[in-house]
Amino acid sequence: MKLGFVSAILDGWTFEGMVDTAAEMGYQCVEVACWPAGKAERRYAGVSHIDVDALDDEQVNYIHSYLKERGVEISALAYYPNTLDGDLDKRAAAVEHLKKVIRASHRLGVNLVTTFIGRDQTKTVEENLDLMCQVWPPILKLAEELGVRVAIENCPMLFGPDQWPGGQNLMTTSAIWRKVFERLPSPNLGINYDPSHFVWQMMDYIQPIYEFKDKIFHVHYKDIKLFPEKLRQVGTMAYPLDYMSPKLPGLGDVDWGRYVSALTDIGYDGYTCIEVEDRSFEGSRERVLDSLRLSKRYMEQFVI
Repeated sequence: MKLGFVSAILDGWTFEGMVDTAAEMGYQCVEVACWPAGKAERRYAGVSHIDVDALDDEQVNYIHSYLKERGVEISALAYYPNTLDGDLDKRAAAVEHLKKVIRASHRLGVNLVTTFIGRDQTKTVEENLDLMCQVWPPILKLAEELGVRVAIENCPMLFGPDQWPGGQNLMTTSAIWRKVFERLPSPNLGINYDPSHFVWQMMDYIQPIYEFKDKIFHVHYKDIKLFPEKLRQVGTMAYPLDYMSPKLPGLGDVDWGRYVSALTDIGYDGYTCIEVEDRSFEGSRERVLDSLRLSKRYMEQFVI
């Protein structure tokens, strides 16, 4: 397995600065954020270290050369929008940019895109599955034609009132994964597996690794800390951030030894990226860098 990080935490860094940071810390890869220009609607969105709209042959060659000089690889191009947004203009824009990211991933020889499948937060699971079958076949057709795999992260995108009640990503549980893969049987559609989201949903994050071993295309390392005393007061129907908090690996409730052990059991030998969303490490540029240093130090117990 190769250890990297999600570049979105380095908001304000240039592509070169981001890659230099990875190289100086000894990271092997980066999951490169590729959001379109414009104001972000949420934290960690809107970051772009590769502008896919400006990607020509000269830029492709430059990116390849810079990465080779620094000894860093791109694990995936990352763009996490809501492609099933109830606002049709936002939906169309998200789908269009996702297709650009898929084309860019092909041009760069990365051939992997990490994203969300989306969800209309006002509709039921069943209605969203139907909507998914309208929106996603053309996206997957493009990916298949270009030989690009698409890995869907299992984040519910439900944290507070802005995503209430259903959240903005459908692909949240193993039960739903089965339905998605049945209705979208593309070999190019898979999972960007993040155990932390199962923790706060009170679910088993180990068993699905074995069941979906052939669909795990990319892996995230992010932790979650549950606050039982808060949960007892607000219950599971509350906004999730009322009873949990994202943390660096090792500072929350994920059993990383069991998690990585399961990945080795299935023979996973791909890219694994630390995703930093710990507010305790966002006070300054140096604290952000500390978060990457500390996370790497911890995960190297399990990943070489």
